[in-house]
Amino acid sequence: MEKRLGIIGIVIEDPQRTEQVNNILHQFAELFLGRMGIPCKERGIGVITLIADGTTDQLSALTGALGRINGVSVKSMLSKQIN
Repeated sequence: MEKRLGIIGIVIEDPQRTEQVNNILHQFAELFLGRMGIPCKERGIGVITLIADGTTDQLSALTGALGRINGVSVKSMLSKQIN
């Protein structure tokens, strides 16, 4: 299968959903080249950015699973280059 490099931005607006998000990220851990998490305590939210390398099906499954969690927003951008 052809793979693409991309970035995924996750905003956790409900801190009670953090464990659920981390469980999903653990399931897809083999896709990640890098991860950065920033807690914004004064706003009560967390922000996670991921650098991922996977097939479009894998990346869509990841973002779809995260996007179905209430209180979590997800956006992704994939490179045009396919390997």
